[in-house]
Amino acid sequence: MAKIRVHTISLGCPKNRVDTERMLGALGGGLVPAETAAESDLVLVNTCGFIRPAVEESIDTILSVIREVEDAKPRPLLAVTGCMVSRYGQADLAADLPEVDLWLSTRELGQWPQLVGAALGRKKLDDMGPRRLSTAPGYAYLKISEGCSHKCAFCTIPSIRGRHVSRPLDELEREARLLVEQGGVPELVIVGQDVTSYGRDLDMKDGLRRLLDRLMPIKGLKWLRLMYLYPAGLTDGLLKHLSGLGRPLLPYFDIPLQHAHPEILSAMGRPFAQDPSLVIDRVRRHFPEAALRTSLIVGFPGETESHYKALKDFVARTRFTNLGVFPYHQEEGTRAAELPGQVPQATKTKRRNALMKLQEGISRERLDALIGTRQEVLVEEPSPEWPGLHVGRVWFQAPEVDGVTYVSGPKVKPGKLVMADIEQAQSYDLVALA
Repeated sequence: MAKIRVHTISLGCPKNRVDTERMLGALGGGLVPAETAAESDLVLVNTCGFIRPAVEESIDTILSVIREVEDAKPRPLLAVTGCMVSRYGQADLAADLPEVDLWLSTRELGQWPQLVGAALGRKKLDDMGPRRLSTAPGYAYLKISEGCSHKCAFCTIPSIRGRHVSRPLDELEREARLLVEQGGVPELVIVGQDVTSYGRDLDMKDGLRRLLDRLMPIKGLKWLRLMYLYPAGLTDGLLKHLSGLGRPLLPYFDIPLQHAHPEILSAMGRPFAQDPSLVIDRVRRHFPEAALRTSLIVGFPGETESHYKALKDFVARTRFTNLGVFPYHQEEGTRAAELPGQVPQATKTKRRNALMKLQEGISRERLDALIGTRQEVLVEEPSPEWPGLHVGRVWFQAPEVDGVTYVSGPKVKPGKLVMADIEQAQSYDLVALA
């Protein structure tokens, strides 16, 4: 069968990336990567539709591809998939962008390979294979669930992706073993809209514990990282269990708190609307060495200067290892979009910048304290700017969202874990010599 050249663009979160990787694997061994859209037979754009800037990026990306391939002969098949398609509907999008050949929503996720294959003229998909990883050597995402059953007032995910659906334990273990034992991936990053909810829809008690018990013994797994841990799910019982596991589980806790004031959390409809210090203290009681990451929203409707000051004081007091701050976006179709007290954009931007300035200082102090220490670094790829220098990460740096560690030395190779001496610190990044 003739080879098919494919150019892939995956936007948005790691969960989207996994969808792309799984579809490319399912399309079989006849695909070869194409560097540009113009030299491909298939262009696949997997979109994000979570917030307005993500939608705008998706539209701009599609328009850029259309311009690039308009004079190509033959013109490649352009397939657009993902959350933006689910949010706005294929019919409306097709009317605005008739140049797109195939629109696929997340509700058709299991059929994506067959639909793309049919559009390419492949009546039968031979040699269907495992995921085609698009991450840097050394790590892969393991998506353990689809959708979300929470009802946060600002969020579009449940309407786009549907209710929370857990993937079966056996299926996840098989995929993890394939990635680590056959693919040689030393780090697995577990992702889902709410990882602590894993297994509840399967009537599974302690689902996350049972999943980890399956993954921990996998030979060759060096780092196991949990992302998207809702604060309500971080109970004393779960944390006690996690604290007894040890490596490869990393003491890294990504807890999307969104705010610190109970009044704003309640207005947001968050499943944990109490003082977030309670869950932070709980984590640190079981894991004194924990690396804590969170994401926060500023300028939610009704957020006053007093609410914001409480949030800023909380950040200063908690001293997160890593922090992301986002201005609230008034998203059509969400309950929050109709709330009174919408905050001006200038105020949201000012609050966001002030919080990030505060976090920059905290991060710099934390990283300065590591100068002179010896750390394990997972090497990812050569630096595009400096020959001999590689980009990697220490254990408290998650891929794509945290800082990086620049490392050099004779033993440094992509996909390898090396011991290195920390020589310099920047605001969010480290420099090391192996």
